Amino acid sequence: MRMLTIPLVRQFLWLFVSLIASGIPQSAWAQAGPPKVPTPVEFMAGNNRMFYQMVVKKKFSPESKLGLLSVSSFAASYERDLEDLDLVIPVILSYQLYKGFGLVGGATLNNQVGFAPLLGVQHSFANREWVAVTIASLLIQPERKVELFGIYEYKPAIGPNLNLYTRLQFLYVHSTRDNLHARSFLQLRTGLKMKAFNFGVAANLDQYGPDQTFKPNYGIFVGWAFQ
Repeated sequence: MRMLTIPLVRQFLWLFVSLIASGIPQSAWAQAGPPKVPTPVEFMAGNNRMFYQMVVKKKFSPESKLGLLSVSSFAASYERDLEDLDLVIPVILSYQLYKGFGLVGGATLNNQVGFAPLLGVQHSFANREWVAVTIASLLIQPERKVELFGIYEYKPAIGPNLNLYTRLQFLYVHSTRDNLHARSFLQLRTGLKMKAFNFGVAANLDQYGPDQTFKPNYGIFVGWAFQ
């Protein structure tokens, strides 16, 4: 696994903290009209690593086709070993073309892939029970990497103010120049949701580099959707 330099780690952490701050509702986003899109934050305590994720999805106005999307995550071992440090921080602008289909552009920071501008396409869908976001993008790097990302939630009601909560989330990054695996993960969640709060059991299955070094992490998670 390629090691990050200390200055780059600091830049990653600085941007990560900035994104956390951006996820807190600000008056700049406040608009009269449709309900606000929540900002889900999750913490996982696993058998090998702790894990944190925040999803920011905002429109610049209720009627705007232009929005901001970031699914940022941070993982670290309990011994604070840099070998187990993991950061994925995308900052993406999306433009809706037609009924959930749109274009995306922005940049991503990833401790395995590095920094890369990106361009791609997106499809999103949401109702009371389902949330589905799929993004296919090209990372503008000499290695000519392509990335496929998806996050899918199913949360049907099972009682008054109580829902089943399930999530499947994945990332796959591939170098087309070398025809090699660069980074991938599969994250699975199942539990219960009570209004803005959810909790349950979790599995993070991470793979790194051309040799697909496998680092599984199993544990419990808690989450809160900030309004």
